[in-house]
Amino acid sequence: MEKSRQNIAIIGAGIVGVSTAIWLQRAGHDVTLIDRLGPGEGTSFGNGGVLASCACVPVTVPGLIGKAPLMLLDKNAPLFLKWAYLPKLLPWLAKYLSHANKKDVERAAKALFGVVGNSLEEHQALAKDTSAAKWIEPSDYLYLYRNRAAFEADAYGWNLRKAFGFRWEELEGNQVAAYDDAFSEELNFAVKMGDHGRISDPGQYVKDLADTVVAQGGKLIIDEVKGFEIAEGYAKKIKTGGSALTFDQIVLTTGVWSKSLAAQLGVNVPLESERGYHVELWEPNFMPKAPVMDAAGKFVITPMDGRIRLAGIVEFGGLKAGPSKPPFDLLLRGLKTAMPKLEWKRTEQWMGHRPAPSDSIPLIGRAPKINNAWMAFGHHHIGLTAGPKTGRLLAQMIDGTKLNLDLAPYSPMRFDVTRSN
Repeated sequence: MEKSRQNIAIIGAGIVGVSTAIWLQRAGHDVTLIDRLGPGEGTSFGNGGVLASCACVPVTVPGLIGKAPLMLLDKNAPLFLKWAYLPKLLPWLAKYLSHANKKDVERAAKALFGVVGNSLEEHQALAKDTSAAKWIEPSDYLYLYRNRAAFEADAYGWNLRKAFGFRWEELEGNQVAAYDDAFSEELNFAVKMGDHGRISDPGQYVKDLADTVVAQGGKLIIDEVKGFEIAEGYAKKIKTGGSALTFDQIVLTTGVWSKSLAAQLGVNVPLESERGYHVELWEPNFMPKAPVMDAAGKFVITPMDGRIRLAGIVEFGGLKAGPSKPPFDLLLRGLKTAMPKLEWKRTEQWMGHRPAPSDSIPLIGRAPKINNAWMAFGHHHIGLTAGPKTGRLLAQMIDGTKLNLDLAPYSPMRFDVTRSN
């Protein structure tokens, strides 16, 4: 039976939203992107730019509960908290830390691997024959350690990756400099992973993908979605600042801002902002050969178009507070330690909000109480990596295509479901 052509609204024009839109168009549907700022202006703008297929290990590894308080008191640790926000954070934090155990970590890692494990191929398939393809650069991905002992201290995460089939080359001593002499001699152990990639301008990449959506007949509306008119188990209209819009299906992909809209669709998601920071160093005197994870500082050093981006750091402080100075300072201190010979002409700074569900697994699927509403958000710090696969999966679900991946771990039904009016 021939499938009917549907008119579908995607709320949110970050990497997940535009990926969903492109795959829905390829399946023969009409799409409209709705975003309050425009494509690639939110979290998708400020990521590390790495297609980190190996990023399947959640933050909540066993032992985190004991380490976190000490990290908060250490000015050189990549964890920050706006203390005035702590009372509001505590209910989510209690749920989050409850998953810092072997069973839950392995469950989350399996789910994350399902959307990041072949990221480079997914991005190449998404951007094929579009102007966005030029921003995709296949590359190695390097984890830099001070020594082998520091690497072995991370054995839990590396054993998880090995279980999913990841393989790597270990470089030690002079081998590190032989691969890339951009880094300090004090960092004399590295893990080199092939089959990864980077996006050399993440914001422009998402904008170019959105331009592809429009060029193929899609629509783009710059407006804020306020809510929905819901009746008889359907979202009848989308209420924006300007009007009420009608669609056959609606898709919610607004990252951390999805929480209040998801509640209107009947799902109470324990979701927090994992505030992320980046610093861009323009016109550097040299570039690293490949993206690098500084394992001690837990931040990424990524070569991009005309600049190097330092990205990482976790800060909890909600959506309303402005950027903090210490995370920027820490990134620059870490860079000075890792690449002491680097010089550059101009510095730019950014802070954004990464959507963190309490169990570290993104929501991908139908809203349980609303027959024509779908959700795809909650990717923590792996949104760019996982965006194309998430968009493809969601488009296949909406289109009624049979999938070969167990989607139960991503189901919005795992959270509190309330009656929608």
